[in-house]
Amino acid sequence: MIMTIENLVLWAIELYSWVLIIYILMSWFPNARESTFGRFLGSLAEPYLEPFRRFIPPFGMIDLSPIVAMLVLWWLVPRGVDFIFQLFY
Repeated sequence: MIMTIENLVLWAIELYSWVLIIYILMSWFPNARESTFGRFLGSLAEPYLEPFRRFIPPFGMIDLSPIVAMLVLWWLVPRGVDFIFQLFY
């Protein structure tokens, strides 16, 4: 099966969303983010999560910025990619 460029980009977005989910879930386990794997995922996830953390303050001990970041990644980004590729097809 031949993947189009749009499908490849959407697949990469889905893969990145799994990176974010794993990184977010690692916060539930003590010292998981300080491991080598956790630092690697942090180097991939934090550049995307940081702008959301600047604009969405935590509510007590609950950080809602990753939820907003995931909603943007799942809802807005694929629609933007689809729109861009529709311009060129």
